[in-house]
Amino acid sequence: MELDRELEVAKELALSAGKKIMEIYNRTDSQVSYKEDRSPLTEADTQSNTIIMNGLRKEFPDDGFLTEEEKDSEERLEKQRVWIVDPLDGTKEFIKHTGEFTVNIALTINGSPEIGVVYVPALDELYFSARGKGAFAVRNGKKEKLAVSNREKINEMLLAVSRDHSTEEEKKLSEHFAGTEARGSSLKGLMIAEGKAEAYFRAGPVNQWDICAMESVLTEAGGMLTDLTGNRIRYNTRETLIKGFLASNNRAHREILALIDRIRRGE
Repeated sequence: MELDRELEVAKELALSAGKKIMEIYNRTDSQVSYKEDRSPLTEADTQSNTIIMNGLRKEFPDDGFLTEEEKDSEERLEKQRVWIVDPLDGTKEFIKHTGEFTVNIALTINGSPEIGVVYVPALDELYFSARGKGAFAVRNGKKEKLAVSNREKINEMLLAVSRDHSTEEEKKLSEHFAGTEARGSSLKGLMIAEGKAEAYFRAGPVNQWDICAMESVLTEAGGMLTDLTGNRIRYNTRETLIKGFLASNNRAHREILALIDRIRRGE
């Protein structure tokens, strides 16, 4: 399936949204509000969303759409092609000025990610992938093909962990690894895709827009992402919340899942 045009549009929209995000990031008067679930919302979230969604709807009006910053519509469930968007993943990192936030755009077809674009505005690094075409990063004007590491032993692996949230289960799992690397947003999955870490375990719930684009990049780089029972995630479902997942370099995925299961059962 040729999706070259879709990928190019997604890349351009991610770059445009990232430019607007950085304009707001570098201002001193940016405001923060809070959603009903008390998660933060900034002008950067809403303006990035407007740029991306206006662009996608203009170019692909017959597709379905799921984005963090708009009310969900069940019309998407009737569509084969659905764009899943997180216009600013890592809003807390944006507010704290760590630079560890991303723009995430994915196209799913029949529930599976076909293309993924993740842009890191603060570093001007663009990650992208298409099914069967590989995963790449563009930094400093140079395009690099991504590949996961070949580490197979858990005690030699690095575990990517979140800066903002950590559960007791995640802490216990980290004791079996050689070390941890903390990052915000979807950067944790990207670390695995480029061989800088080997696993990322999320015990708590996440939304589909948090991981869809990242999963595309990771799997095309040779990695794997599943739920905690070992099943691949199906996207564009009625329920968009995912109850935990494991991303890895796919060298010891089942072994890590088994380890997580033992930890969760208190063994």
